[in-house]
Amino acid sequence: MSQHLILLPGWGLGRAALEPLAAALREQAGGLAVELADLPALTSSDPHDWLDELDARLPQDCWLGGWSLGGMLATALAARRGARCRGLVTLASNACFVPRADWPQAMTAETFAAFRAGCADDAAATLKRFALLCAQGGAEARAVGRQLQQGLPAQDAAQLLAGLDVLAALDNRAALARFAGPQLHLLAEGDALVPAAAAEALLALLPVGEVDLLEQSGHACALEQPQALAELIAEFIREAAGDA
Repeated sequence: MSQHLILLPGWGLGRAALEPLAAALREQAGGLAVELADLPALTSSDPHDWLDELDARLPQDCWLGGWSLGGMLATALAARRGARCRGLVTLASNACFVPRADWPQAMTAETFAAFRAGCADDAAATLKRFALLCAQGGAEARAVGRQLQQGLPAQDAAQLLAGLDVLAALDNRAALARFAGPQLHLLAEGDALVPAAAAEALLALLPVGEVDLLEQSGHACALEQPQALAELIAEFIREAAGDA
């Protein structure tokens, strides 16, 4: 398998949370080059600015993937690149993070608004609470929550708020339906941020691809089940490449 996969992290947590998954992928999928890339360091709240930055920085003709916000950005970029993207893999990413009139399977607008207000008031404290929320629903929630808190990178508050605004603004329903390459979307049964109920609605959007629900896992599935996730992702990429 001669493939290249780029993974983008979720909001606020940095690439450390994806290191175990990247290591497991490199171990399990011979020939798969796995690269962790940072989210844009921007204060703009316009998703197009974030996508422009990523499109200019990330290599062409590779698989795009990511966790949560990273997965949503990867989805939008895959649709923008079209045939210049080999395929798409997302972890705990919704089509819309906050609800739309015809997409109720999301975090409530009230919860999101309260979370954003908390970030504006005290970004560091909000990040620590966010890490614990990501760990909810998994078999080792306390340990995973501590691990996420310990790995929090130093970040600019304005950039964090911009990231939340981008998260709320992104609507990937058209992007998911438009991207014709192979797609794998992995949601978590116990996710406190992205409802598991979104799985069926996501699958209905795809022209081709898979949506799987991970049992006994929360939003931090990449830390909780790196080996199992790596196996699923590696097998999907092998089959898409015709190497199965």
